[in-house]
Amino acid sequence: MKLGAFSISLSVKDIKVSKSFYESLGFSVFAGDLEKNYLIMKNGNALIGLFQGMFENNILTFNPGWDESANTLEDFDDVRSIQNHLKSKGIKLESEADTDTSGPASMVVLDPDGNTILIDQHV
Repeated sequence: MKLGAFSISLSVKDIKVSKSFYESLGFSVFAGDLEKNYLIMKNGNALIGLFQGMFENNILTFNPGWDESANTLEDFDDVRSIQNHLKSKGIKLESEADTDTSGPASMVVLDPDGNTILIDQHV
């Protein structure tokens, strides 16, 4: 299964403090909007999303159809295909992509320890 680019989406208390901290680790702003309280930061292939006031816990994020530079991949597994695979394995979904659509969609699943996994397709 091809899940696409991986990042961790961090729920932060102060986005400016977090931005400065991750810059100290060699990350730089790749996307987002500080005024809207979210930034995507990158260091090589590593991606970290900083989100202030948007969700409660940290989220593991996969982007089918994108590489780590948000370039569209020619060959990827659609989120609906991933969703069907997980359902066939008996995995409970927290939210589902509409199977009557195509293109951008997302779904959410929890791992056995309650960690949120977002599969968020933008293409």
